[in-house]
Parts: sequence; structure tokens; C-alpha cells
Amino acid sequence: MEPVPIVNTLTPSQAAGLGAARAPIPWRAYARLAKLDIYDYYLSVPLLAALAGPTGWAAPGRTSVVLLLVLLGQVTLTAALVTFDDVTGYRDGSDAANYGPDAPARRLARKPLVTGALTDGQAVRFGWLALAACAVSWAGALALAPHRPAWAVLGVVLWFALGFQYSWWLKLSYHGLQEVFIAALGWFFVLPFHGLLTGQAGGLAIVQTLLFGLGPLLFGVYSNINDIPGDRSVGRPTVAVLTSPRGNALFVAAVSALETVLIAGAAVSGLAPWWFLPAMAPVIGLRVRQFVLGIGRGDILRARLLGVRIHRLAVALLVAVDLLLDLGAAA
Repeated sequence: MEPVPIVNTLTPSQAAGLGAARAPIPWRAYARLAKLDIYDYYLSVPLLAALAGPTGWAAPGRTSVVLLLVLLGQVTLTAALVTFDDVTGYRDGSDAANYGPDAPARRLARKPLVTGALTDGQAVRFGWLALAACAVSWAGALALAPHRPAWAVLGVVLWFALGFQYSWWLKLSYHGLQEVFIAALGWFFVLPFHGLLTGQAGGLAIVQTLLFGLGPLLFGVYSNINDIPGDRSVGRPTVAVLTSPRGNALFVAAVSALETVLIAGAAVSGLAPWWFLPAMAPVIGLRVRQFVLGIGRGDILRARLLGVRIHRLAVALLVAVDLLLDLGAAA
């Protein structure tokens, strides 16, 4: 008996749909879209752990779970933020200008919409899924937190509502708030969650929160110099776009000086111990080098990279300061 021949009864559109359904999910492209290799904002979690002190660690298991949920929410909120930023940059052409065909392949690969690795629709769906995951994670953190002062809860809710709107919906970065937003992302990743862990916001915690937010800003302002043509073409009014090179240099110098003022002021005022200034001195010295490299010599990309490293060093030093203070208090 001869076998019955198999006849393909699928229409071309059905066959295409079946092929798409079987296509592997481009996980690497989504990871690049979410910028998972950039972890500098997530360093807020070890800082929170060190800042919590004995009060925050009274119930270690509970605190650990809260910190994990905080981290998951930060990662997913940031993924939504950068995803929507990429979608906007893809639609208005600024990413095509800043990441053109002459860009190094490794740098260009960070923009999967520009390279065609993902579609506009895939990116938008991913952004909303990431934001939903943040809602679940931070709701869990609020439910399990040992303290829930109203200001801390309000801070978490406010940043969930605004944190993805850097260049989406309200498009805050398109209304002159780009630099403030970059710093505020770090501030809101620290102080409200510190309040959930300890129920308070002491002077030194506020100083460290401000320093943490200035870190990403002080490598972002150098990126903005490199992105002037693309930002200007789509009407994104960064300080680098709005001012002259001299005016932007003064702005970068002022932000760098503000970091030094916070460090020195905390030590002089008694908010931090006297040795806080010498402990953070490497950060101050490297900021001077960063400014000379980026503004003085015009080596913007190396200055930006140095800024990333300075931020990581600053967080490590802040964590060390907090641990030493905890040891001193326990002695």
C-alpha cells in the first residue's frame, strides 16, 4: 500500500505566521535593548545595604528579600526607560544620526532597532512588560518593607510613574530636564528605599544619595557633548545643545564642584566624620583629571569612560565608609 502524499494546505500568510512563531526569541537583542550591561544605577542596592545599618538589618531575611525586590524593580524600570528612549530615538532619527553606519560595530549593536534586530512593535511591547514587572517588584517591596513612612512610599510611587518618561509620553528630556532626570534617577533609587528599610532619612544618607545621583550625571554630561548633532536635530534641549562650548564647560565644572562641596561640607558640618573627606579624596582628584581630559583636551569618550569608573569607585568608598561607621557604632 503506497503512503498517502502529504499536501501543504497552508496559505502563504499562514506559513509565514508559523515560521515566525517557531523563530527563536532574540534574547541577546532584548538584553542590548535593556542595556543590562550598564549596571551603574543598580549599585544603589549595595549602598542601601550598607546604609541600612543595624536598624535596617534587624530582620536580615526580610531586608534581603526587600533589597532583591528593589533591585528587580530598578532593573525593569530602567529597561523600560531605555527601551522607550530607543523607540523614540529610532522614530525621530536621532539614533540614526548618533549611531550611523560609520559607528563601530560594537557601539552600533547597542541599538537593536537601528540595526533591525528588533522591530518597533517588539520594543514597545517589551517596554510595557518591563514596566509591569517593576510594578509587581516594587509593590512587593512596599508590602514587605519594615517601615513605610509616607514620604518614602510617595517617592517610590512617584518615580514609578515618572521613571520611564525620560523620552516617552511626557518626554521630560525633551523639555529641558535631561540632566535633572539623570541625577534624579539615582536619587530616587536610594533615598525612598532607604526610608523603607530604616524609617528615616538622616543627613549623611541624604548626602550619599545626592552623591550617588551626581555620579551618572558626571558621565552623562560628557556623552551629551558627543550627542550634540543628534540632540539638536530632534529638539532635545540639553545644556550642551543650548549653550556655547564655554558655557557647557562652566556647567560641567559647576556640577563637578558640587560633588566636592557635598563631600567637604558633610565632613566640616559634622554630618559625616572628619575622615570622610580624605576617604573620598580619590574621587575629587579623579574629577579634576576627568575635566582636564574631556573639556581641556577634548577627549570626550575617554572622559566619559573615566566618569563611569569614578562613579563605581565613589560607591565602593561610600559603602566602605558606612561599614566602618557601623563597626564603630557596634564597638
